[in-house]
Amino acid sequence: MSKDSISRRDFLIGAGAATAGLWLMGQELFAAEAEGTPATGPAVALGVIGLGEQGRNLLTALSKVPNASVVAVCDTYEPAHKKALEIAPKASAFTDYRKLLEQPGLEAVLVATPTLQHKEITLAAVAAGKHVYCEAPLSSDLAEAKAIAQAGKGSSKIFQTGLTLRSNPIHKHVLQFMRTGVPGTIALSRAQWHKKQSWRRMAPTNEREAQLNWRLQKATSSGLLGEIGIHQADVMNWYFDTPPKTIRAFGGIRKWNDGRDVADTAQAVFEYPAGFNYLYDVTLVNSFDAAYEEVCGSESAVAIHGQRAWMFKEADSAMLGWEVKARKDKIMDETGIALVADATKILAAGGDPATQGGVEPGKDPLYFAMEAFCNSVRDGSKPLADAIAGYIATVTAVKANEALVNGSEISYQKEWFDLA
Repeated sequence: MSKDSISRRDFLIGAGAATAGLWLMGQELFAAEAEGTPATGPAVALGVIGLGEQGRNLLTALSKVPNASVVAVCDTYEPAHKKALEIAPKASAFTDYRKLLEQPGLEAVLVATPTLQHKEITLAAVAAGKHVYCEAPLSSDLAEAKAIAQAGKGSSKIFQTGLTLRSNPIHKHVLQFMRTGVPGTIALSRAQWHKKQSWRRMAPTNEREAQLNWRLQKATSSGLLGEIGIHQADVMNWYFDTPPKTIRAFGGIRKWNDGRDVADTAQAVFEYPAGFNYLYDVTLVNSFDAAYEEVCGSESAVAIHGQRAWMFKEADSAMLGWEVKARKDKIMDETGIALVADATKILAAGGDPATQGGVEPGKDPLYFAMEAFCNSVRDGSKPLADAIAGYIATVTAVKANEALVNGSEISYQKEWFDLA
């Protein structure tokens, strides 16, 4: 490799300072901006139910959102309260979610319990007249997922699902390129999620350990494709404005032979109605190349890696005009045109989109999802990750896991996605 070229992985790790964006030329491609300005009004009074790892992640994200105020937390396991209250010290702690829902002044509830507990708690929160954020998938059981989605769709309050990439500025920005046809005719799309970890949680007692490790058993989990793959599958559903047509999936236990019956590695091939395939792989065995989404078309490829994105044009593709002033990054043998969200904000602040990124350090997709939820509660705007999107993503992912478990190809039926 020459001194002028860097490896793809080294680039993705070290290119934060070098990443830059497209010059704003007054085109619609720059319409997608982050929900970065809090809606007017007092901070939203929130309660978080489920104080495991994801619940604490939500609390940490909320602690950074200007118009969020966590006033209550809940978990049936009382020792979990201590860590939660370290993050949200002004909150009251409960072991019964029904007591939390009765708290005066509570406006909104975030449900971060194990997936199998979503239905009971979410339906109760909707019935209590609360704004609700429910983690994805809605359920591993599609009948339960449908009941949750119907309640959310019919609620007069805000209902947002935990499809965090829909609120992420860079994913929203790239959506504009997809919708304006920049990639050309789609040949294929692909994504991955790689992170070496066992998924197993340790606990003081066998009973508590069994409760924590619900994701490791088929009876209580939709596996890697359901619990992790749902987020990137939803990106593809969102970008292509349709769920897939068929799914084939493969996988098994490659390393973590510890009594689990859920695969630690899986691959899936989703066929979309337009005829191209979305290729996905996910593993708990290796961390190389982390997570990304890519779409390859006849005119260009678009790649999203973390909070950075690039367009790679084909040699015979037409000039679009704005790319002349865009920053070019060398990635191995390819030249990527850097795409940056929030270009208008950068210009308004006197900055240059061609020399800086648009996402502030320390803000990740979960932060933006929390910010979007609080803003929707205050201004009444419809969440991008609403009940319908959450249900379609859940059907997509749960059926993918079913194809993996049964070793079969599944054709998605239109009626599966119907919430009527």
